[in-house]
Amino acid sequence: QVQPVESGGGLVQPGGSLRLSCTVPFSVNDCAISWYRQAAGNQREWVSIISPGGYTNSAGSVKGRFTMSRDKGKATAYLQMNSLKPEDTAIYSCKTEGPDNKCNSAFGQGTQVTVSS
Repeated sequence: QVQPVESGGGLVQPGGSLRLSCTVPFSVNDCAISWYRQAAGNQREWVSIISPGGYTNSAGSVKGRFTMSRDKGKATAYLQMNSLKPEDTAIYSCKTEGPDNKCNSAFGQGTQVTVSS
């Protein structure tokens, strides 16, 4: 089972921005990619998804603030996070998804995002 690699997390003040990266093997580069997050003490929640063709959708809690994109030449999807709030603090992880069995990857190790003043 393939495993993506996430990067780009860090500490940012409320109102700030971060861009997370999710790099997948080229063998699953034609799959959808989703971001999830898990705050301490909470269950993992879905954040956003991008289709192989570039269509995106996001959870209501981040809509208008977070944007996904992807660079197929680099087999990487990005999560641009703007207007960050303390409640966005979580470990963010990504995975590939889709009807093809090869698309159901494991989650990556995750990257920590902390929003605090």
